Amino acid sequence: QVQLVESGGGLVQAGGSLRLSCAASGITVSSYTLAWFRQAPGNEREFVAAIFRNGGSTYYATSVKGRFAMSRDNAKNTVFLQMNSLKPEDTAVYYCAADRQLILSSIAAEAQYDYWGQGTQVTVSS
Repeated sequence: QVQLVESGGGLVQAGGSLRLSCAASGITVSSYTLAWFRQAPGNEREFVAAIFRNGGSTYYATSVKGRFAMSRDNAKNTVFLQMNSLKPEDTAVYYCAADRQLILSSIAAEAQYDYWGQGTQVTVSS
């Protein structure tokens, strides 16, 4: 049984930082593509970042590039999202997702991911 458990969300002032974690069980994160998506109230879920299974290359949405960094700790079977210079528009529920067969061209496609966590709330105050 695959489980993805996010943690690390919270309330932070604009300009601050948070580090999200996604602890995986039932899969080996180094063999899967792991991604972060987010959904703000009234909006569709959108791609934030991903780390590809082969080689661990990272990819980011334009809106977070240069501010967010995704990493993977194979020993802990966990991925992280370091979020710096946070803005009020980063406020959302952040979800971790995983897929084994995903191809690189589909890395930002929500529908391609088989496994999802329950989400963690990030609120950035102005």
